[in-house]
This record gives sequence, structure tokens and C-alpha cells, in this order.
Amino acid sequence: MGSGLVNSYRDLDAWKEAMNLAEMCYRLTATFPREELYGMTGQIRRAAVSVPANIAEGYGRENRGEYIQFLRISQGSLKELETHLLLVMRVGLGAEETVQPLLDQCDRVGRILRALIRSLRK
Repeated sequence: MGSGLVNSYRDLDAWKEAMNLAEMCYRLTATFPREELYGMTGQIRRAAVSVPANIAEGYGRENRGEYIQFLRISQGSLKELETHLLLVMRVGLGAEETVQPLLDQCDRVGRILRALIRSLRK
């Protein structure tokens, strides 16, 4: 899954893909109405940033158990983010063709996180 040596959390595929997801979320929410700034925009951005932030924080921890715990927090934020994105479509803030690529990226990040947790458990 990885591309060789990991010298920093920035080398982790999980972190890179989570950062791509966060960027996609920022771009999506930039199109939302101003009155959503403290509503859906804030919720989505906070959850999206939490995914790579917890991967990075976990990587910096002293032991494997703590690292895995932070990766699980990342997974929770990812599920929260997916829920917000599904609601965006349901309430008409974003069209399916606009939101689906973000949901696909959520799936990608989720798969990478699960694989990383499995590898750390060994």
C-alpha cells in the first residue's frame, strides 16, 4: 500500500489521501451559501480536517496502542464526514455528481486506514 520508506506522517498514504479529502471538502463548502458558514460548512470542514490531523497526531505518539487509537478517531471523523456529505445531497446543498467523488474519496481513505490499523496490530 505504501511507497517505500516512511520518515514522517507526511509520507503515509493515509495522511496524503486524507489531506486530499480535506481539500476537496474545503472546495465543496466554498460553494455553500454564506448562512451555512457556522452550520454545514463548519461541520464538514472540522470533520474533514480531523481525519489527517489524527493520523498525524497518532503517528507522533510513543506507542502502537496510542497510534491505533488515534487512527480509530480518524475513522470516526470519516464516518461523521460521510454522514454530513450524504445530508448535503438530501437537503440540496450539493448535487450527487458533485458530492459523490468526495464519498468515493472517503471510501478510499477508510480502506487505507483499515489496512494501516491491521498492519499495526500484527
